[in-house]
Amino acid sequence: MKRDHTQQSSNPAAAGKPKKWAVEEEEDHDKHLAALGYNVRLSDMADVALKLEQLEMVMGLSEEDGISHLSSNTVHYNPSDVSSWVQSMLVELNTPLQSQGIIHDPVLAIAESTSFSVAAAFTNDSEYDLRAIPGVAAFPQIDSSNPRKRFKKSDSESLLVTASSSTSSSSSSEPSRSVVLVDSAETGVRLVHSLLACADAVDNNNLNLAEALLKHIRFLVEAQAGAMRKVAGYFAQALTYRIYRFYPPKPFDYLSSYTDLLQMHFYETSPYLKFAHFTANQAILESVGSASSIHVVDFNLQQGHQWPPLIQAFALRPGGPPAFHLTGVRHTLEENSTDGLQEVGAKLAQFAEKFGMKFEFRGFFCNNLADLEPSILNLETETVAISSIFELHRLLAHSGAIEKVLTTIKELNPKIITVVEQVANHNGPSFVDRFTEALHYYSSLFDSLEGSPAGEEDVVRSEEYLGRQIYNVVACEGSDRVERHETVAQWRSRLSSSGFEMVHLGSNAFNQASTLLAALFGGGNGYRVEENNGSLTLGWHTRPLIATSAWTVAGGGESTRPS
Repeated sequence: MKRDHTQQSSNPAAAGKPKKWAVEEEEDHDKHLAALGYNVRLSDMADVALKLEQLEMVMGLSEEDGISHLSSNTVHYNPSDVSSWVQSMLVELNTPLQSQGIIHDPVLAIAESTSFSVAAAFTNDSEYDLRAIPGVAAFPQIDSSNPRKRFKKSDSESLLVTASSSTSSSSSSEPSRSVVLVDSAETGVRLVHSLLACADAVDNNNLNLAEALLKHIRFLVEAQAGAMRKVAGYFAQALTYRIYRFYPPKPFDYLSSYTDLLQMHFYETSPYLKFAHFTANQAILESVGSASSIHVVDFNLQQGHQWPPLIQAFALRPGGPPAFHLTGVRHTLEENSTDGLQEVGAKLAQFAEKFGMKFEFRGFFCNNLADLEPSILNLETETVAISSIFELHRLLAHSGAIEKVLTTIKELNPKIITVVEQVANHNGPSFVDRFTEALHYYSSLFDSLEGSPAGEEDVVRSEEYLGRQIYNVVACEGSDRVERHETVAQWRSRLSSSGFEMVHLGSNAFNQASTLLAALFGGGNGYRVEENNGSLTLGWHTRPLIATSAWTVAGGGESTRPS
């Protein structure tokens, strides 16, 4: 791939010079170069210049790690053959990681051939299964319909990223500015291997190797585009935090109002929270039947987006709406947070009033759900429903907290408990396994955001929202690591053994969730709703990412609390 050095000529005579003269002039330059002993043509100089830039970058990365491996067993090429010599230097400077046995990557041999293809990249015998990394994330594809993805592939599988103003198509007064990224598909595979190798070095406390790999990773990240560049950048930063034992408070402050703001952008950008709200509401609506008084406890009330659709559904219920009591729990007590909670309650009350529904709101603050006591909630004889969205996994960071909350729930004797959690295994004892699983999981999430119809700011803030989770999963340990996601099977086992029975979400919920997804995101566009042994999952292509399940107390008897 050659860098575009074309410029507008200000000389009319030069612009009108016959093509034959230009060819003869180029041949004259080639003869001069040959006379000076350089085996290179003028037309190849742009390619040589690009390789020299790459050589400078690679040598900069290799400077502190040493390049002594070049002093032995090295074939010395004729420097007069400039292009071949620079290419040989690039190859030799890129070999230490493989020759030292750090990364076993047979995919590189395939990538060097001119017939390299994306499908071939996955036929490897590496110790890591790269097939779980989404193809679009690891190997960016062309999408001319999305203005955020301005790249295209050349015949040599390189990426040409063009940055130009919105008026560049109508004016040719200034040439477009191009940045050439070489062999992005190969670089994507090497980036994944390097991240996994760095995690392994960190796990083995080999910090010198981990630091060297981080330098290599930063270089590879810069050569990427799209979702892979973004997600790899967050993982590289998380590894940096872990290696240098640097824990800035802000990225891990999950109880801040700023985190709530980021989640609002995530709500606008993707269908995940909308799916969570809809499926949870559907389970509540079907479970409470014709009860005249319903009390819902929201374990993490933020902006209250979940409840207007449920209020409207209750208002349309045959026989008239029930009395609706909502208790919202928040986990932060910052300046003006009390006013914010009451403001959410006031807006919901106004919405309920439009439908003639009796509505009552109460708000509570607590640092941990384990601090809640049944007596504090002061529930009466209403039919009780509990909604927990992305909350229970954080209790796993504190010994005994999840058991305490489940005991409290049983004492409240709710008619239904809806639980929405991420579908991942980020709570195991092995750091490498957790890192690998997180890389797969968040690659899928970032990949799904690439085609979002939301605005640029919503997408960027959503990526930051997910990036803060990556920091927590990778860089933190002990009670500081709160993003302890588990699989559907793990939650099913925990809740079943704690005295709860699953309420299967039926075909009605599945069909309506699929219809909602198609309406909001134009046919799904890669999103998939699936049924998993009574729960519903929403995923990206073949990877489930979040799951909704519904539960009731085993042998709970009456559906309402005794007076």
